Amino acid sequence: MKATCVLPVSLLLTSWARTPPPPPSASVDTSVGRIVRLDPAFDSLVPAGARLEKLATGFTFTEGPLWRPEGLLWFSDVPGNLVRSVSATGDVKVLIQNAGGNISAPPGAFIGPNGMIADKDGNVLLCQHGNRRIVRVGKDLTMTPYLERFEGKRFNSPNDLVYRSDGALYFTDPPYGLTKQDDDPAKELSFNGVFLYSAGKLKAIIKDLNRPNGIALSPDEKTLYVADSDEKKRSWRRYDIAADGTVSNGRMFYDLADSKEQGIPDGIKVDSQGNVYAAGPGGIWVFSPDGRHIGTLQLPETAANCGWGDDGKTLYITASTSVYRIRLSVPGTRPLFQTYQ
Repeated sequence: MKATCVLPVSLLLTSWARTPPPPPSASVDTSVGRIVRLDPAFDSLVPAGARLEKLATGFTFTEGPLWRPEGLLWFSDVPGNLVRSVSATGDVKVLIQNAGGNISAPPGAFIGPNGMIADKDGNVLLCQHGNRRIVRVGKDLTMTPYLERFEGKRFNSPNDLVYRSDGALYFTDPPYGLTKQDDDPAKELSFNGVFLYSAGKLKAIIKDLNRPNGIALSPDEKTLYVADSDEKKRSWRRYDIAADGTVSNGRMFYDLADSKEQGIPDGIKVDSQGNVYAAGPGGIWVFSPDGRHIGTLQLPETAANCGWGDDGKTLYITASTSVYRIRLSVPGTRPLFQTYQ
């Protein structure tokens, strides 16, 4: 998952195994990245004086940013198998060890935690790659199983998730947590899907994406966005959502398949005006609601995901080894159960 060059996961794992990361460190570096303005619409979202800041660094591969009401950003270190928090001043703490499960795997494998989302009663839902399930993290940080199987078969490795306002939960399930991915003998499902969990029932609503990854809803909840991180079909897709939560009319939102820019689509978030912020080649790509690429928040390393925090106008970005942030003009959508300062 490199933004500067696309490499097979096996090569990435080998590289991480050979070069252990330095210890995490607090750092607020304001001289990082580049803001690329492609359309006047971008200027109303990213003010002229906006700066990309590196908040903390020294990790392995960060994901799943989630703002918490105590003023901390939680995030996953997927190969490190940890959930950490970082404060506004860059102070980092380990919250949960073996957060993806106590799994034996090659160094650098994607066995740890990934996406997370605020749940009811102040809890958090967390995707576990190693244990191949979604767990609920209580206020005391204990983890209890929430969703583990579809039609009696274990998930591949739940990756990212989003709530609808009625409590329906959407999540993606690519095979990245399996050492051999689609060829892994432990894989039980015949597809890599997008699921809907609503009113106690679990449905597979999308089965034809090779690598479903980031997922998000439009502010009016009529559109579901899904990133397909397959290296040959790099794209962001969108679907119409019916009243019962199921989807139809899957179509292209933005196609990277023929692009010369190297990197893959990953995490997605949407702001309160319907603009889409998507991790992709070189950083965070920003799209208008109609799919125009209006600007990019370029980073010096691979961007994996993003999410809003503080009062809702600060965009936090998880990347390969670091966590970044930038102050924007338009707040993000406030997910169900999410609170800001």
